[in-house]
Amino acid sequence: MKIIIAGGGKIGSSVAELLVLEGHDVTVIEQDPAVITRLSNSLDLICVEGNAASPDVLREAGAAQAELLVAAMETDEVNMVCAIAARKLGCGHAIARVRDPRYLRQQEFFRDALGLSYILNPEHECAAEISRVLRFPGATRVDTFSKGSVELVEYRVLPGDRLIGLPLKSLAGQFGAKVLVSVAERGSEALIPNGDFIPQAGDRLSIAGTAKELRKFFAAFGHNRKRVRSAILMGGSRLAVYLARILEESGIAVTVIDRDRSRCEELCELIPQARIVCGDGSNSDVLDEEGLRTSDAFVALTGDDGENIATSLYVKSQREIKIITKVNREHFSRLMEAAGLDSVVAPRLMVAQQIARYVRAMNHSRGSSMETLYRLADGKVEALEFRVGEDSACVGTPLKELKIKANILVCALIRGSTSIIPNGDTHILPGDHAIVVSAAGRLTNLDEIVEAT
Repeated sequence: MKIIIAGGGKIGSSVAELLVLEGHDVTVIEQDPAVITRLSNSLDLICVEGNAASPDVLREAGAAQAELLVAAMETDEVNMVCAIAARKLGCGHAIARVRDPRYLRQQEFFRDALGLSYILNPEHECAAEISRVLRFPGATRVDTFSKGSVELVEYRVLPGDRLIGLPLKSLAGQFGAKVLVSVAERGSEALIPNGDFIPQAGDRLSIAGTAKELRKFFAAFGHNRKRVRSAILMGGSRLAVYLARILEESGIAVTVIDRDRSRCEELCELIPQARIVCGDGSNSDVLDEEGLRTSDAFVALTGDDGENIATSLYVKSQREIKIITKVNREHFSRLMEAAGLDSVVAPRLMVAQQIARYVRAMNHSRGSSMETLYRLADGKVEALEFRVGEDSACVGTPLKELKIKANILVCALIRGSTSIIPNGDTHILPGDHAIVVSAAGRLTNLDEIVEAT
């Protein structure tokens, strides 16, 4: 697929890298020659220098022949103008990154009025992810499918856990919860385990189930930490505003610490229910004064990766509370894991995953359509949600009789208001939402899970 990315910054570069990896014909429009040099030297793509909102530059980049344009520049309005111009020139679909909360509240209007296919807000998506992890304090990551009907919770097995030494096939009987371990990471290896797999300390398990069954599961082996009732957010960015609003709706008391006094005054207007503190959140004295000793969670959200990591490590050394750290450079994630910081969020990686999901959905077959896509285990594994069509080859046959390819697992089905953890006798039906994890390749539709006959 021919795809144009307008803007080669953090978001644009991450999107370009993932789409090139997926085999697409990618062109990046960028004004900074240094960025163009970096992208040209590191990725197999075409770069066009210029202003992506200019029709002449868009023509040069091939907008008339492109199937998709992703506008990922710094300014919301420029992104929208770029997307409109590309559509007028004949580009099939256009996605715009729009970050301002005022536009987010009117995204349906802008999408329809401007002819946009999709509006992306990285900070809002990241805030939603953080709020999900805070609902499961024992988890390092929580991905949702079909509006929360099924969740995929990542959990790091700790020394002494009752999971250690138990084959996965015995978990349901041992803990009385309808869940399914869908992915297991051990060191640098990512597995889609069978029932004989035995967890060890340090493994990362991705466990599928409904929120109710997952809570039952974690409670049964003693790792259902107490509910988060208060949280400290370090940094008063847009992301902090979105997160504070979500947490307040959940009944969680929020304190936001930011060192910029003018920004603190703005925050008082934007999130009046939150407690706003003007100070240096990386200062231990400020943290202690503002409730670190009694808070249930700490979330580091500044724009400085080093400050976020260092302060998170300090908090970890002081108290056993839930800590979530935002980073812009994903390669820090494994270093942080080694230091005991398990819950890491990277907004630009989330955006890249959303774009990849949208691109694959554009290529769907009649038998199924892709609804959701998450990349797990450093991109080694994917979790995908498909809506099953009447023509799907998977319909009507028990799973045990389907010749499902190696390293692919159907881990859940959503049928109306019912969520099903399947077994070999389960049938996939038209209208179901099927949750599939795969380490075998890049699926674009559900029928690709079955061996060709």
